[in-house]
Amino acid sequence: MRNSMEEGDTERGTGLPGYNDVNDPFKLRDALMTDEQMAAIKANSRRKRIPLGKSPRAALHAHKLRGFYRQQNEKIERWLKPVHEHVQDARDEQGSDALQYRIAVGASLIANILLAVIQLYAAIGAGSLSLFATAADAVCDPLSNLTLLLCHRAVNRVDPRKYPSGKARIETAGNITFGFVMACISVILITVSSIQLLQNEGRNELKPLKLTPIIVVGVAFLTKFSLFIYCFALRNKYSQVRILWLDHRNDMLINGFGLTTAILGSRIAWWIDPAGAIAISILIAGIWIRTCYSEFQLLIGQSADTAFLQHVTYISMTHSPLITQLDTVRAWHSGPRLIVEVDVVVDKVRTVEETHDVAEDLQRKLESLPDVERCYVHVDYETSHAPEHFWKKEL
Repeated sequence: MRNSMEEGDTERGTGLPGYNDVNDPFKLRDALMTDEQMAAIKANSRRKRIPLGKSPRAALHAHKLRGFYRQQNEKIERWLKPVHEHVQDARDEQGSDALQYRIAVGASLIANILLAVIQLYAAIGAGSLSLFATAADAVCDPLSNLTLLLCHRAVNRVDPRKYPSGKARIETAGNITFGFVMACISVILITVSSIQLLQNEGRNELKPLKLTPIIVVGVAFLTKFSLFIYCFALRNKYSQVRILWLDHRNDMLINGFGLTTAILGSRIAWWIDPAGAIAISILIAGIWIRTCYSEFQLLIGQSADTAFLQHVTYISMTHSPLITQLDTVRAWHSGPRLIVEVDVVVDKVRTVEETHDVAEDLQRKLESLPDVERCYVHVDYETSHAPEHFWKKEL
C-alpha cells in the first residue's frame, strides 16, 4: 500500500493520469481548473464590465482570480506527483545544470579578477572616491567567489562521522562571512569620503576625469550585465549562484551610479564625487546587511514556507492507511535545506513491526524530497497528550 501512489503513476505520459480513490483519496483532481474555465472567468468579467464602462476593477478582480486558480492547479499537480518523480526531476535538473553551474562560478571568478585589477588601476589613476568605491566592491568580488568555491568543496568533503547533520550550513556561514566583510569595507569608504568632504569644504576645484576610467567602468558594467543574465536562470537552484546573481545586480547599480557621480564631480561640483562614494558605500552596506539577515534566518532555523508544509502534510496523510491522523508537522531551515518533523497517529492495536515499517517508509520518502536534509517521524496512538517537546527557556 505504501507505493500505491507511485504504482498508480507509472503510466504517466504528458500530464497527470486518471486518479482514483486509492491514489487520490481527497479527489483533488476534480478541483483542477481547465483552460476553458480560465477563459470563462475572463469572458464573464468582460461582460460584467460592459455596462460600467472601462473600469479596471473587474479586470483586476478577474486577473487575481485566474492567478489564484493557476496557483491552485500547480499545488494540486505538485501534491499528486509521486515523490520518486520529484526526486528524478531534481536529479535531472541538477545533472543538466551542473555544467552551467561551473560556468557561472568559473566565469564570475575570472571576470571578477580581471575587473578588480583594471578598476583599481582606473580608480588610482583618476583619484575619484566614487571610482574607488566601485573598485573596492570589485576587489572584494574575487574574495566572494573564492569563499563560495571553498564552501562548496567543504560541503562535499565533510566527514559524516564528525558532522552527521547540517553540513549544508557551511554555505550559509560562508555567505554571512562575505556579507560582513563587504559591510565593513563600506564603512571604511564612508569614513574616508566624509573626511575628504570636511577637509575640502569651501573649495571649488574641479579635477578633470580622463576617458580611460570611463571606458573601464563601462566595460565592467557590460560584463556584469552579461553575467547577471546568465546567472538569472540558476539563481533558485544553487544558493551560491544566487549570491553571485545578487552580486552582479548590485555591481551594475554601483558601477552605473559611481561612473555618473565621478563624471558630475569632475564637471559640475567637486563634492558630488565623495558624496557619491558615501551613497554607494551605504547602498553596498545596506544590501549586504539585508543579505546577512536573510542568511541568519536560515542558519537559526526559520520555518519552511506554507507550500512546503502543505506538501509534507499531504504526503504524510496519504502515505499509508495505517496512519489515522497527523498530530504535528514541522519543517525548518538548516542552512539552505530543511529539517522535517512529523508526528503520526496509528491504532494502538498495531504491532511494533507494523508501526515501525510505516514510520521508516515515511521517513525515507520525505528525506528523498530535494529540499530535505533530515526527517524525523514519531509514532503515537492518540493526540490528547501534552507536547513531547517543551520550550526550554532556561538552561
